[in-house]
Amino acid sequence: SAEQNDTPLFLHGFDLSGHFTDLRPLGTGVTGLVLSAVDQRNGQRVAIKKLVMRDAVTVKHALREVKITQRLCHENVVQVHEVLAPYGRPLPQDPTQLSALYIVQECMETDMARLLEQGPLPTGHTTLLFYQLLRGLKFIHSANVLHRDLKPANIFINTDQLLLKIGDFGLARIVDPHYSHKGYLSEGLVTKWYCSPRLLLSPNNYTKAIDMWAAGCILAEMLTGRMLFAGLSPPKYCH
Repeated sequence: SAEQNDTPLFLHGFDLSGHFTDLRPLGTGVTGLVLSAVDQRNGQRVAIKKLVMRDAVTVKHALREVKITQRLCHENVVQVHEVLAPYGRPLPQDPTQLSALYIVQECMETDMARLLEQGPLPTGHTTLLFYQLLRGLKFIHSANVLHRDLKPANIFINTDQLLLKIGDFGLARIVDPHYSHKGYLSEGLVTKWYCSPRLLLSPNNYTKAIDMWAAGCILAEMLTGRMLFAGLSPPKYCH
């Protein structure tokens, strides 16, 4: 009933409206926990990412991620359906006072990391998927956005259609093409295995080329089934 759909839902720390049912943990993005759920309004399964806003820094990061994901609409980028306040309410005029934001986006079948656990991909599949990755990156870069954390776990795939979409813009930045971008890469977040040498040596000066380096590493991994520049220890991070 309509009354049941308005009943708040509390699960895994998510404060959602009763429109969302059958919540299942999907994983952890760089900036928050992600669940999948069925949206009762249309019967679609969606992915819901919670962005906690504890202080000025997390508020800034959450609002930036929302701004970036809402402006990117492309068939090779994960589509955002809506952004909600707690209890399924619409965003207020001043969202900085909220405790959390919820990004409701399309739910994809799997990601590249899980796919590559089974070994290298056939050459034809690699060609098609990498073409889509480049298409998505070209669109993202044309919007003057750097993804900054491109890796197999952030590349989502529907295997039936061999459809690829780039997701998780938690570390993305909007850059001014007329101004040299300066600013330290967030410490302890970006996986070193996909970082370019330039980024490792000069973390306060980076361009769209850092995403292209990561794409090249991913291409090699698709063809060989092995990480191109894997370390001996578990993934460390750029500073």
